[in-house]
Amino acid sequence: MTTSTTKPYDAAEIEAARKLFEGPWDFVWASTKIDDLPPMVGQEIAFAGRSNVGKSSLINALTRRNALARTSHTPGRTQQLNFFRQVDHDERLTIVDMPGYGYAAVGKEKVAAWTNLIHDYLRGRSNLMRVYVLIDARHGIKDVDGAVLETLDKAAVSYQVVLTKGDALKKADQQFMCEATYDEIKRRPAAFPEVLLTSSEKGMGIPELRAAIGRVLSEHG
Repeated sequence: MTTSTTKPYDAAEIEAARKLFEGPWDFVWASTKIDDLPPMVGQEIAFAGRSNVGKSSLINALTRRNALARTSHTPGRTQQLNFFRQVDHDERLTIVDMPGYGYAAVGKEKVAAWTNLIHDYLRGRSNLMRVYVLIDARHGIKDVDGAVLETLDKAAVSYQVVLTKGDALKKADQQFMCEATYDEIKRRPAAFPEVLLTSSEKGMGIPELRAAIGRVLSEHG
């Protein structure tokens, strides 16, 4: 399910995106500080979201790998930028798993270190095509999410909101949440005008998210 002012994804885009992601993926790099980032090759997309929003599960669903990104019942476990690429070294696309934010039990110094890393990455990564900001569909955009969107707006980094755990909502509530979220982001300067509803567990919205990523890659050459 999508709420959008953009052209719908057709069958050809869906199929091309399926092929884009069908090869085996693997972990290629981890960075805990800005001077330890991998060389910039090809195009990158990044996934950001609150701790426990289902970020790792979504990355695993996109790449058809059960354990590519580490999932955990302990919020705040991802404490570094993790880079994933297809095993055959196809450098067209790199997926970046950003540290989860908004977990109150993590010490302030660690939160500050993560925040600085994320901000430095966003400002200095010229091959970063888009950030996908994951929002729990059961709760919508919270204050901590809004602060991240503000950072992306100020940094002029293109981002798209993706709602996770959409299967937890009733059908009518799914549409309402998509529309309400779209209303919140449509005037933000760096927000892409589309909200995608997904469920990693049920596969909902995964083909459309792949197609959205494929469209970004094609538009940027």
